[in-house]
Amino acid sequence: PVLVYLTVWFYKTNSYKIIVVPHFVVKQCLLFKSTQWRRQMKNLKFLVVLALVALLATPAIAADTIKIGFNIPLTGDIPEVGEGSKNAAEMYKADINGAGGLEVGGKKYMLEFIYMDNEAKADSAVNAALKLIEQEEVVAIIGPNSSKQAVPGGGTANENRVPMISPWSTNPNTTLDRPWVFRAAFLDPFQGPVIADFAAKKFGAKTAAVLFDIANDYSVGLAEVFKAAWEAKGLGPVVAYESNGTKDQDFSAQLTTIIAAKPDFIFVPENYNQVALIIPQARDLGYKGPFMGSDSWGTPDLVKLCGDQCNGQYFSTHYAAAGATGATKVFIDRYKEKYGEEPADYAALTWDSIGLMLEGIKNAGMVDSNPRKMRAAIRDGLAAIKSFDGITGSSKFNEQGDPIKCAVVVKVSDEGTFVFEESVCP
Repeated sequence: PVLVYLTVWFYKTNSYKIIVVPHFVVKQCLLFKSTQWRRQMKNLKFLVVLALVALLATPAIAADTIKIGFNIPLTGDIPEVGEGSKNAAEMYKADINGAGGLEVGGKKYMLEFIYMDNEAKADSAVNAALKLIEQEEVVAIIGPNSSKQAVPGGGTANENRVPMISPWSTNPNTTLDRPWVFRAAFLDPFQGPVIADFAAKKFGAKTAAVLFDIANDYSVGLAEVFKAAWEAKGLGPVVAYESNGTKDQDFSAQLTTIIAAKPDFIFVPENYNQVALIIPQARDLGYKGPFMGSDSWGTPDLVKLCGDQCNGQYFSTHYAAAGATGATKVFIDRYKEKYGEEPADYAALTWDSIGLMLEGIKNAGMVDSNPRKMRAAIRDGLAAIKSFDGITGSSKFNEQGDPIKCAVVVKVSDEGTFVFEESVCP
C-alpha cells in the first residue's frame, strides 16, 4: 500500500521518471502479509523511507539536457536523406554542446538528439513519432523530411501536442490546420508555378508532360499544382499525365505514352532514385527533349545513380551550393571537410530547422522538467518567430507556420555539379 501511494504521488506531481523499487523493498512488501509482519514493520518503514529519500535525492534522468527527436529515413528508398539530415544535426549539436550548451533563461542546457528511422514509409513515420513522444519523451521533433511521411507524421505530432518542424516537406497538408507543426521549406503552390514559368521561358515550351509517383503525397501534390499552373498560363495543354508506383523499376509503358504525345519537356516530380531510372530509360526510347525536376532531385546521389544522362537538366530547389557566400559557405565547407561530400538541400534545411527549433526554445524562456509543459512552451516560442535568417535564405512565417521564402533553379552541369541558374522569390 505504501508503494502504491508513492507511485500515485510521483505521477500526480509529475516528478517521476522511472520508479525503481529495490528487490529488498519488494521482499519486505511480501512479508507484510505474513505472520511475521509485526516484527518486520519497523524495518519496512525504514526501508521505504530510504527508497523515498533516494528517489527524491536523485534528479530526473538528463535533468540538464533538452531532448529532441529526429524522425528520418535512415533505411528504405531514400536513406541518403536520413544520413544527410543526421550529419547536419550532429554538426549542430557538437557546436552547441562544445560551447557548454544552449542558454535558456540564464542557464545552459546540453542537447540530446534521438534518431528514429521511419524507413521512408508513412506508417513507420507515425510509429517513429509515437516512440519519440511516448518512450523517449522528447520535447520536440525534427522531421519527417518527405511529404509522404511528414503528412501522417505531422498529424501524430499535432494530435499529441508535440512541436514538430519538417525540414523538406513542401506539401501544404503537412501543416494545414495543425498549430503544432511547422516547416523550413517553401510550399508546392509556390514551387509549381516557379517550375512552369522557368520551363516556358527556358525551353520555349508550349506543351508539357508529367510523370509522377501515385503513392507519394509530395509527388501527387506537386504534379497537380504544376498542371494547374501550366494550364492557367494558356501556353498549351499538358499532353500526357502519367503515374507510376514507388517500387517501380520499369517506366517504359508510361514513357512510351508520353513520348508519343510529343511534349516540349517532361516534368518529373519524383525522388532522385526514381529519376535516375526514368531519364536513361526515356533516352533509350528515343526521347531527346529536356526534363524539368523539383526539389526531390537535390542530392549528389542523383548524379551518382544517373551518371551523365542527367547532365544538362534543371530542377527547382531550396539553395545552391555553388557560389554560396557567408554562413551558407561556412556550413558547406565544414560539411564537406567532415563528411567528404557537398551537403544536399535536406541537410541544409535540417540545419535551419534545428536553428528554428532552438529559437523557439529560447523564446520559451525556461526549461521545464514536465515534457507536456515544455512542449507547449516551445510551440508558443515557435509561433512567436516572425522571421528567420538561415543558410537556405531568409524567411517570414504565416499563420500556418509556413515560411515565405525564395526558390532556386539549378542546372546539373556537364561535370555533374549543381550550378545556380536563377532565384525566384514570392
